[in-house]
Amino acid sequence: MKIHHLRNATIVLEAGGKRILVDPMLGPRGSQGPLAFFRHKRQRNPTVELPENSEQILADLDAALISHCRYGHVDHFDEAGNDLLRDRSLPVYCHSKDVKFLQNKGLRTEPITPHQPRDFFDGEITAFHAVHGHGVVGKLMGPGVGYLIKLPNEPSIYLSGDTVLTNEVKHVLTAHKPDIALVHAGSASLDVGRPILMTMKELLEFMRLAPGQVVANHMEALNHCPTTRAQLHEEAQKAGLDDKLVTPEDGETVELSR
Repeated sequence: MKIHHLRNATIVLEAGGKRILVDPMLGPRGSQGPLAFFRHKRQRNPTVELPENSEQILADLDAALISHCRYGHVDHFDEAGNDLLRDRSLPVYCHSKDVKFLQNKGLRTEPITPHQPRDFFDGEITAFHAVHGHGVVGKLMGPGVGYLIKLPNEPSIYLSGDTVLTNEVKHVLTAHKPDIALVHAGSASLDVGRPILMTMKELLEFMRLAPGQVVANHMEALNHCPTTRAQLHEEAQKAGLDDKLVTPEDGETVELSR
């Protein structure tokens, strides 16, 4: 299995002879407004360009996977991402509640209902709820999911989606025991309220619970995500967890096995 990391949460997952684009944010640097104005440095997003090899990474795709997209989550599905999916007529696997929204964008959808496994190429995929914040904020952020993917002769992989550390996330790690767990690790927060992604403490707990390697992304690309790769490695090392942590750079490909 290979993970080709583009930027933020956008990756191409290569497994089972298929190439699957996840959470496409493909617009140029600064094409979106800031996501926080006071708590974090006010910058337009994305704060970095796509890597130089992005066209190569985005070649020959078989499908796409979106964790959440409504209510303004353009850091996971932006206009440029929509254009690519529509122009290539790729099947887009998504939360069943997002089907109408994406169909109105001209996309071919493949709905996935949480906790109901469905066929995914020669294997299966199961969606699990992702809670993008605490209390009322988490509800206002709209429906989101993470995905557990199992393909023949490949390690199983759990993509957390945008979520804080919930009992459901813990259950996926401890009961389903994915060989690889990918976590959105930027610890994003808005100008008010608690973080809307896992804090450093939660990220370390996620790593402790994960039975295999942990790939961390969703860092150093948005103005409201303060956690950096270096900070995460530093804290993981203190906790004795750094040997299982991978933080790919933009444009980097990592190859993973059981």
